[in-house]
Amino acid sequence: MSTITGSFLELHILQPIPFSTLNRDDTNSVKTVEWGGKTRTRVSSQSWKRAMRLHLQKELGESALRTRRLVECVSDRLREGYGWDPELAVKAGRHIAVASSVGAEPPKAPKDGSAPKGEWSTAAMVYVPDSAIGELAELAAKYEAELAAAKDLTEKSQRKDSVIPTADVDGILRSRNGIISLFGRMLAQVDDAKVDGAVQVAHAFTTHETNVEIDYFSAVDDVNDAWGDNTGSAHMGHAEHSAGVLYRYIALDLRELHSNLGGQDVADTRTLAAALVRAALLSLPQAKKRSTAPHTIPHLAHVAVRKDRPLSYAAAFEQPVAIDHFGGHAEPSVAALNAYADAAQRLLGGKGLVHAAHATFSKADTSSLGAAADSFDTLIEEALEAALSEASA
Repeated sequence: MSTITGSFLELHILQPIPFSTLNRDDTNSVKTVEWGGKTRTRVSSQSWKRAMRLHLQKELGESALRTRRLVECVSDRLREGYGWDPELAVKAGRHIAVASSVGAEPPKAPKDGSAPKGEWSTAAMVYVPDSAIGELAELAAKYEAELAAAKDLTEKSQRKDSVIPTADVDGILRSRNGIISLFGRMLAQVDDAKVDGAVQVAHAFTTHETNVEIDYFSAVDDVNDAWGDNTGSAHMGHAEHSAGVLYRYIALDLRELHSNLGGQDVADTRTLAAALVRAALLSLPQAKKRSTAPHTIPHLAHVAVRKDRPLSYAAAFEQPVAIDHFGGHAEPSVAALNAYADAAQRLLGGKGLVHAAHATFSKADTSSLGAAADSFDTLIEEALEAALSEASA
């Protein structure tokens, strides 16, 4: 019988990122963090998790939808898939939202007293498999006659006023797929809809001090340029960018993932875990990609399987690494990571570690990071083989 030998599969990634802005704050500035007395470039976990999720959706052929626009999604499906009259389709979407334990929120009336604009939304964001929209539309179709005869809902309408049963709507909102099983879901309004995420993602930060640089740019007026009768640009602006070697840390709770998937076939857990690791290695936030194209892959990826608790190596870079004799921060970062892994295992007495390996461009000493794999695919396959063993129950 298949068992889970290692509770946590960890990824420690060193990734050089050239001049770019992977993640911006509300003032359009590069995100930073002060650590070890030095300013580092930072990429938020939310930003990279979204990039991972989008990569996963492509690979797995399934998607999850985060939205408050459930009414519009359902009404569009009823119009396009069932040929419903637009007014009845919108009415059905509103009944779905009002019936749900999440509740509905009509658009607010403007202060000038004119009619409210926009469509109703759910009172909170829902996170469901994309297939849930079709299921909700199918549910509405069963009540087509009742919906046609029902009075229009108002902002004071309650669940009991909907012709669609709350239990049926909530049952669909509780559904999950692999994406939700990995990243989790917070939906407090619906009983038993909450899913504890199996993936933990740290904010990425540079292993060394960085400076944010201002890039001034201008746009040429092509007619001015061709006619030669005017000088100067048609537009001027500026953007913030930085560059550096990021340390990234991702931990996957394999037991949590297995439980989220129903706790039955470990093959499903293995497939989803492998896809998650590939997404972590190959995804990249897409901000400013058309003007910076920072499409690198990791300089080093170290995978560790642990049976007791996760262990980040972020503290290896609390003291920022310095450029080595030949220039660059990648190789000194590899050396710092290798040294920290060695020290951590000595302090822990070698306990808890089930498997360690790495794949890298580096020629530096990486002996404390486990066996060297010649590809990311091999790295993933061997880690999961160690984490998900075949044993007799």
